[in-house]
Amino acid sequence: MLYKFKSRATADLILLEPHAKRLLELAGKEALAQGIITAAQIPATIAALEAAVLEEERRLAEAGQTADAEDAAQQEPDGRERDTVTLRQRAAPFIDMLRRSAAEGKDVVWGA
Repeated sequence: MLYKFKSRATADLILLEPHAKRLLELAGKEALAQGIITAAQIPATIAALEAAVLEEERRLAEAGQTADAEDAAQQEPDGRERDTVTLRQRAAPFIDMLRRSAAEGKDVVWGA
């Protein structure tokens, strides 16, 4: 399933379900089929996402790992294959959408 994020300040952003759900959960939102981040909520949402990005980077640096292709063969502790796309890369378009929306005072809505 796909999640489509919309704002009157930007173009639509389409994410695969697992990635959208992760970003929404990190942002403190329930990953429902539909939702809204109001213009007033956007600063806190951006702060939460940026904090999660920094935490992931700190954790990877502490473990002496990188997100390069050489790590692709490694697995997560639960046996899943490690994602070679970092949270910073995954969240960047969403954070950009949030910043632009905040600058224009527009809400961000999503639907699955």
